[in-house]
Order: sequence, then C-alpha cells, then structure tokens
Amino acid sequence: MQPRGPDSGQAMKSDDGGDALVVAISSRALFDLGESHELFERDGVDAFARYQIAREDELLAPGIAFPLVQKLLHLNRAAPEAPRVEVILLSRNSADTGLRIFNAIEHYGLDIARAAFTRGAPTSPYVHAFGADLFLSANPESVAQALAAGIAAATILPSKAPQRQSDQLRIAFDGDAVLFGDESERISEQSGIDAFHRNESERAQEPLSGGPFRGFLDALHRLQAAFPSESSPIRTALVTARSAPAHKRVILTLRHWGVRIDEALFLGGRPKGPFLEAFGADIFFDDSATNVESARRHVATGHVPRGSAKPGR
Repeated sequence: MQPRGPDSGQAMKSDDGGDALVVAISSRALFDLGESHELFERDGVDAFARYQIAREDELLAPGIAFPLVQKLLHLNRAAPEAPRVEVILLSRNSADTGLRIFNAIEHYGLDIARAAFTRGAPTSPYVHAFGADLFLSANPESVAQALAAGIAAATILPSKAPQRQSDQLRIAFDGDAVLFGDESERISEQSGIDAFHRNESERAQEPLSGGPFRGFLDALHRLQAAFPSESSPIRTALVTARSAPAHKRVILTLRHWGVRIDEALFLGGRPKGPFLEAFGADIFFDDSATNVESARRHVATGHVPRGSAKPGR
C-alpha cells in the first residue's frame, strides 16, 4: 500500500499489513524491566545479558502499557471480522536474552508473534519496516526518531493506573501538536492567548493541519467503524486546553477529516489529570510537560515531544 498525500493521515503499511492497526511497543514499556535497564545503562550489554539469562525462568511483572496491550489484543476476539490489531515487540535485548520476555508473553497469554531484538542497537528503524501506526517506548531518543520518520510515537512515562476501570479501550488525545499541527499553539506562545483566539475565530472554517497522531486516529477510526456505535469496545476523547471560541475550528476540522471522536473536553487551561481519570483513559497523549505531569498522576501517559514530527500526518 502506498502512502497518500500529506493530509490523508494514512501510514505506509508493510506488504501484508492490509487494514490492520499495528502497534509497536518496546519491551520496557510492556514489562517492568527497570532494574535490568539500570544495569544495562551502568555496566553494558554483556552484564545485562548475564543478568537476564540467570533469571530466565523468573516471571516479569507487567509494565505501564501492559493493560493497554491486553485491551488492544482483546479486540481481535471481540469482533473477528473487524480489521485486525497487531502488536509488535521491539527490544534492545538479544534474541538469546529476549527469551525471558517471550516467556512472559506466553505466560500472560498475549498474542504477540512478531518481534525485533537488536542487542543494544536502536530499534526505531524497524518501526517503519513493520508498518506501525503507533510506537510506544520508554526511550525518548527512539520516540523522537520514529516521529521524525512520520510515525505516531510517544514516550511512556511512569504513571498511575486509573481508579475507574472499564472493559472498553479508552484512548485520549491532546489537540494541538498531537492530533493537529502546532501552528496555532505557536501563535499562543509567541503572541499570547488573545492573538490565538483571534486567529482561531478568523480561520474557523479553515481545517487545521494534521499532527503526528493524525494517522493513528484515522486507523483507530477505521477499527471503530467495524462496531455498532452503541456497543463499541473503543471510546476516544479529545482533551484540550482550548475553550470557546477556539473550539469551533477543532470541531469543523474533525468533521472535515471524517473521523469520530466520542468525547471532547474543552478545559480552558484546567489541569487535565482529574478529567482523564473521570474518562477512564487507558492512555493519554500530550506534548506539554505540564499537562503530562498532571495526567500521569491519574492515568498511563505518553509524552509526544515537539520538534521531531513531520507535519501533516
């Protein structure tokens, strides 16, 4: 499948990817590898390998993104006729030391069959090769490289699991610099909030450009469309610092794109964390350090660094 124009949001797929929603995830986001990663950073890949092999039969605990992956893979059983969800494991382990990770995958019953083990080398080149719509990693450098290649990516941060549990997969997005481009946000930063509101009011009928997560939202929308809206196992939310009158351009942009957002929260600068907890987000994506800090006290949070992403996806 060939990529479409810059505003289509369609990610390039691998040859057999079809309409599948493909999520690539690092082993450190999927499982708790904090102790062994500290050893890797301090003593290098050989010490890390010895550590992992010696503990090959010790079960790894779930990581921050583990509940999200469980829900993503459960969608394949919820509606077998819907586009498939595939999770790809990317790890800087070697194949030999990665056996412990696959033992954990088998123990928890995760349907993950494809993986890349790079023995300390960057994993980001394989994100594009697998045709990923989304890449989640605990390594900010890998995330920046994936964003630069035009793939939605976020750094998974130490976070708190939401108190409100739901059987639905619930994903929340910031607007500017995540779903949309950052041109309006730059006006706010450079000229102030009044200039921002004037710009958004004057250009309300002009769709915003696509941000780094535009393609992922499109892929998620195609998956949602396979389910009746009243009983969908997926629910999405836009959680933005925008407020009236800047809301209109956002609503018309989503309408122009033809994508579905189930809930839209225009918070006018209020801290996002409590609202994300009320929504029950399995994960939230934002570019702002302040918003990320608020969010991760309540829900699993992915930081989308600005300055790395190709615009218009």
